[in-house]
This record gives sequence, structure tokens and C-alpha cells, in this order.
Amino acid sequence: MQIIDAHCHFDFPRFDGCRERELEAARKAGVVGLVIPGVRRPDWSRVRKTAEAYPGLYYCLGIHPWFVAEHRESDLQVLGELVRENPGRCVAIGECGLDRLQGDLSAQWPWFEAQVDLASALGFPLVIHSVKTHDEVHSTLNRANWSGRALVHGFSGSYQQARKLVDLGCYIGVGGVITHPRARKTRDAIAGLPVESLVLETDAPDMSPAGVGRGQNSPAFLGQIVRALADLRGMTERELAPVLMDNVCRLYGLNKNAVGE
Repeated sequence: MQIIDAHCHFDFPRFDGCRERELEAARKAGVVGLVIPGVRRPDWSRVRKTAEAYPGLYYCLGIHPWFVAEHRESDLQVLGELVRENPGRCVAIGECGLDRLQGDLSAQWPWFEAQVDLASALGFPLVIHSVKTHDEVHSTLNRANWSGRALVHGFSGSYQQARKLVDLGCYIGVGGVITHPRARKTRDAIAGLPVESLVLETDAPDMSPAGVGRGQNSPAFLGQIVRALADLRGMTERELAPVLMDNVCRLYGLNKNAVGE
């Protein structure tokens, strides 16, 4: 089985001093690659260096809605320049988006719109953070005439919301939440979507699967999510894994035969 963790904060301090060990455990579980999202300008260099230190690691750069107040408009120009510099390892713009539960939504919106426009202009995918704003994310992409690829990561909305996003060309991030039986709405939504629209992620060290302590998530647990998803879809892991691999490679424009080199 070969799988890719489409969204993993592998640059975070949780992994300091144990990255090689965590990567080895992940590779034993079939993880051949992972994508590290950037969330704020001061972290972009660390994100890039972490990805470039290991084979099979990629990254994206963006301004997360929690941190928009830390940035200036000129940071968007810098973002565009950095993304253009390294199209091999840099595979998307993000993590960007909207969050109704943290910060001022009206302040977040212009930054999200600007990154949607930037991704569209550069022909890059988007990695979108959306918390109780799936309808707003959909309307923003729709207004921008979005025709590219995007990952709505950590999805926890309804089937109807997911379907609208998929119809716009979005992929839906499937993480540890589906391993929790109480997450019925999300599990039902994921079970009903086209399997070609689903992408695996851990969001490590957060979004822990069942049985893993808060803040202790790791790409090594991606196999647990595959098993839960296979059960949910009535498929075997062997049937499901190649489809998920194709999906994430299509999302990020990766050559699946070269991932891990």
C-alpha cells in the first residue's frame, strides 16, 4: 500500500528531535510522501527547509485565517515570488481560508480572496481551512470563477456542503475525525461522496484519530484512517489505496511514480 499524507504540519515543534523516527514509522505504514502547509510568513522558511531535508516531502505556503492580523499586503507579493521559485517541492498555496470560531471573519475574507486570486493566476492548487464556513468558501470560489484544484482540509460539514464543493473542483480532506463513531455527520458525508473526490490527511500533530492523545498525531497513523475509510465505504484497503493515491497526485500535480525520490 502506498499513500500520501496531504496535510501534515511536520515542521511543528512536536516533531523536533524525532522526525527521522516518525518518518520511518510512517513509511512502514505505507506513507511514501507528505505535504507540509505553511500558515504564516515567519514560518515559511522553516516549512521549506523541513520539506527539502527529506525525500518525498513537499510543501505549500499561505496565510492562515488565524494569523491575518500579523501580515501586510506586501506579504502577498512575497508569497507569490516564493511559490514561483520552487515549483518542484512547492505544490500549492495555503493553508488559507475562513474560520468562524477564531478571529474576525470580515478581516479574514480579503486575505482568502487574495490567495484564491493568486493561486488562480499562478495555476496552483489551494489548501483551504474552513471551520463552519463551507458555504462562504463555496461562494468565494464561485465568485472568483474558480476552475482549479483545491483541498478543503479537515472537512466536518454536511454531505450537501461537501457535494457543492466537489462540484466546484474541490477535494475533501479525510482525517482522524472519521475514526470517531460520534462524528456521524462527517462519516455520513464522506461515505456518500465520490471516492475520486477524497484525499487522506492527518493534520498532525492535531486532529488525532481514535486512541491517539491530543496533540500527538503523526503521519504514522495515516493507515488507521485508511482502514476506517475502507470500512465506511465497504471497500478493502487494497482497493481503496490506489484511488486515494491517484487523487492526491492529481490534486497536487505529482508524478506518482516519482513520489519519494
